[in-house]
Amino acid sequence: MFDINRVFTLISGKLTFWYEAFIKNIPNLIVAIVALFVFFYLGKTLRNLVKKVLQKVSYKKSVNEILGTTTNVIVIVVGIFTALEIIGLEKTVTSILAGAGVIGLALGFAFQEIAANFVSGVLIAFREPYQIGDIIEIDKIVGQVTNIELRTTGITTYQGLEVFIPNKDMFTKPFINYTSTPRRRVDISVGVSYHDDLEKVEKVTREALEAINGRLENVPVEVFFEEFGASSINLTARVWIDYRSGVAFYKARHEAVMNIKKYYDNNGITIPFPIRTIEFSNQLDVNKG
Repeated sequence: MFDINRVFTLISGKLTFWYEAFIKNIPNLIVAIVALFVFFYLGKTLRNLVKKVLQKVSYKKSVNEILGTTTNVIVIVVGIFTALEIIGLEKTVTSILAGAGVIGLALGFAFQEIAANFVSGVLIAFREPYQIGDIIEIDKIVGQVTNIELRTTGITTYQGLEVFIPNKDMFTKPFINYTSTPRRRVDISVGVSYHDDLEKVEKVTREALEAINGRLENVPVEVFFEEFGASSINLTARVWIDYRSGVAFYKARHEAVMNIKKYYDNNGITIPFPIRTIEFSNQLDVNKG
């Protein structure tokens, strides 16, 4: 038979035990709270101190921010565990550490892509293979780096589209940094008539490309004849330019085509059209039976 008095006595005794334990541990609880506040303040102070010191020896703002934040988090975690030890929750600390290991393993499998992007972002911040404002190309995407975060890198293409690329790809895949190598070669292919003087064609082509704005004057223009085509003798002309902006290459190629056409016209050099020969037969075979 259900005895309500016995249940009430058990509950009352349990509450009394908790109350007495709480009163007994008030000093430890106060000390734990004070210690927690001290560690929070210490973490903030050390974060600012680390960032201030790093700013004097490192110009990498992203790296300084990461190290400062990491220092703050470590100090706070130590403060939490210290507070739990003060109030006598040693077993809780052990359980938290064990649970953190299991949870960390599970999250590692579940969010391995996010973790990979985060680690890659940290490594990119340290190594700095590219910076904001650099012109890069990856996976046929060409544009200017506009944003670097711990998970993604933002690139604005020449069409005005903003593309966010995972840092894992930016760290593991090959990419071209046009800004770090400001010299770039412009190749122009063109064909001339079989009746033209090839020595004259070579000289005029070289003069046309030497007149391009932004050309590197210390690197000579190169002209190479390649093949006898169906209706023209084909050649490739090469000129090196100072590649400082995204449109510099396109401007140089545009000017190269215009100069070659103008110089060829002024010197009587012909760029022939493709020739097609069509034969018509007026004979009609009639089979007589």
